[in-house]
Parts: sequence; C-alpha cells; structure tokens
Amino acid sequence: MYILNEMSPYVLLGFLIAGLMHAFIPAGTFARHLSGSGWKAVVKAALAGVPLPLCSCGVLPTAIAMRRAGASRAASSSFLIATPQTGIDSIAATASLLGPAFAVIRPLAAMTTALFGGLAVGVTEKGQDSPAATCAAYAEEEKKTRRSPAGRLSDALRYGYIDLVAGIGPWLTAGLVIAALITVYIPADALSALGKHPFLAMPAVLAIAVPMYVCATGSIPIAMSLMLKGLSPGTAFVLLMAGPAANFASAALVSREMGRKAAAVYIGSIIAGALVFGLAIDYLMPAHWFTLQATGIADACHASFPIFSTICSAILVLLIAWALLRGYINNHKIDKQTNENIMKLRITGMNCQHCRASVERAISSVEGVDNVSVDLTTGMACVDGNADADTIADAVRAAGFDAEKLPDE
Repeated sequence: MYILNEMSPYVLLGFLIAGLMHAFIPAGTFARHLSGSGWKAVVKAALAGVPLPLCSCGVLPTAIAMRRAGASRAASSSFLIATPQTGIDSIAATASLLGPAFAVIRPLAAMTTALFGGLAVGVTEKGQDSPAATCAAYAEEEKKTRRSPAGRLSDALRYGYIDLVAGIGPWLTAGLVIAALITVYIPADALSALGKHPFLAMPAVLAIAVPMYVCATGSIPIAMSLMLKGLSPGTAFVLLMAGPAANFASAALVSREMGRKAAAVYIGSIIAGALVFGLAIDYLMPAHWFTLQATGIADACHASFPIFSTICSAILVLLIAWALLRGYINNHKIDKQTNENIMKLRITGMNCQHCRASVERAISSVEGVDNVSVDLTTGMACVDGNADADTIADAVRAAGFDAEKLPDE
C-alpha cells in the first residue's frame, strides 16, 4: 500500500500530461520532422520519444506509421529505443519511489542510447533507406480530427485515463504484485552476495529482462524491491532500462519492417547502454544519490496514510478496475455479433490494450465500416459494414500489424 500511495499521485499526473500531449500535438508533427536521414532527425526522434508514455508494444505501431509516412530508419530506430524506456508518467513515479537521481539519469540514458542506436542504424543502412514518403495522409488526418479546445480536452482525458490506463494498468498491477512478493518472500540477505558483484548480477538481470515484458512504470516497484533486498543501484537500473525497451516480439517486428541490421542495433544499443549506465552508477557516481531508506519505508508502511495520496490510490485502482472490466466486455462482443454483414479478420502482432485500440482506430477509419470490435485474447476482429477486406487489411498493416480475412462460416 505504501508503494501504491507514493506512486499514484505522480502516475495520475503523468496520465493527464500524456493525454494533453496526445490531444493537442498534431499526429503528423513527428513524421514531418523525422523524414530526414541525418543526425538532426535522430536527435528530434529521441527528444520526441523520451516524454511519450508508450510501452514497448504500444510504440511499435506509432514508429512504423511514422516510418511509412517518411521517417528514416535511423530516426525511427531512435524513437523506438527512447520511447519505451521512460515517459512523463514513469519519470514522475521514478522520482517518488527511487529518488531524483534515478529520475534524472533514466531519461538521460534513454536519450543517449537512442542517439547512439539511431546513428548506428544510419551508418549500417546508409544508402539503403527509401526516399521520404509524403505526409499528406497525416495532414489529411489532422484536418478530419481538428476539434475545439473543449473537444480536445475531452479527448485528452479519455486517452489519459481510459486508453492509457488500459494499456499500462495491467502491467503496473503486475509490477506491484511482483514487488510485494519479493518484499515478503525473499529473505533480506538473499541477494546481498550477488549485489556485491555487479559484473555478475547485471548480465543475470539482462538475461531475465530482455525476453520478458514490463512497462516503464511497472518496472519501478520491482527495481525498488530488488534494491531493498541487496542488489546494487546499477543492477536495478539495468532492469529499468532493458525490461521496458527490449523484448523478442519488438525485435522481430523491427527486423521485418526495417531489416535485421536495424533490429540487431536496436537490441544491442539497449543492452550496451544498460550495462554502461549501470556500471557508471555503481562505480562512478556517489552512492548516497541512490540510497533507499529501508527503515523509513518500513515505518511508513505501518503509519497512517495521507488523505490525498490515499484518494489518488483509490482513483487509480478504480481506473484500472474499470479498464479491465471494459476490456473484458469488449473481448466478449464478438460472441454477440449476429449481423450477416459481419466480416472476421485475424490480427497478429497485438500485445496490449493500446495495440487493440490502435487496430480498432485503423479499421474504423476505413470507409464503409459501421462498427468494429477487436478481441485481444483471440486476435480476432469483427467488422460490421460493407468495406472491402483488402482495404481493411491495408489499414491494419499501415498501423503496424498484420491482418488476414477469415473464411465465412
């Protein structure tokens, strides 16, 4: 409960800022500025990616759409590396649980690895990048979605407190549960021996973090619990970097869309950056910057909780519960579809509610689509209307996923 109370005000603030960014920054802005192949586009992509609260699966359709709208491989890779490592919400939550040093170094590490990785992709793919595509599609989308300030504010609240909670909420819950299990069931000195040897501990954490998936915010309570059990701050930072940014599903999609060299650089830059920054924290920076007061946390867990933080925690819990219930209802809409005009497609590449929402938006934008529901569990989309199946499949692929029409029953 203490961890939730410490995080919830900052997480709710982060969701609000993320929603405002989503609603008030035009969709084509990023693509227009990332169409170059030089270092400037790479820097812009990293700067754009650091504050965005997108997880590693949620960032994939965004980056692929930008790539197909004209962004270079180098800029797209930079965006892919920077974005999932951190975000407005996770920076605030990091400061609340791990302290200001972690909160400053985390976006700095994301920025550095993104620049290194993006420039490296630019070198390896030099001369092979396709010409910049037009951003007319983005400009047209902006015209269609131009709304009043009140309408955009409504969109911001919906995106921040419904769509984003649906994407991040389950992973945040999992992170809190794992942190609680570590705190309760792992003895206080169980990891202290490993914590004295970061050169051994960091590769071990990497071996776990790279194939797993955890969002930037959900990784924070896990890192804090591991530090309280004896792991070094640098080793915990490796988890904070590699856990959200690198996983096999992301690497496979990057390989398909931008080539094997880009995928290898994508994974390699994250691993190298995590190790470099982890070792720098343990051996080059003052230890007191990263000291967690375990006794203070233990006392706080037994103390009365501030009213404001408790209210924020309750709001966050209710939002996550509503997101889970809403997802359950949406996933069972397919069973109620009886209209003879229903078309069924199998969607591949979805990993979270953010992915599901992206697919629904892509299909809904096709002319002739009256209604659509997507089941994340089965990967099936039911489309009501008279739209062409190939056009729908093209819209789904443009969003970064694959679609295949299922035969009529």
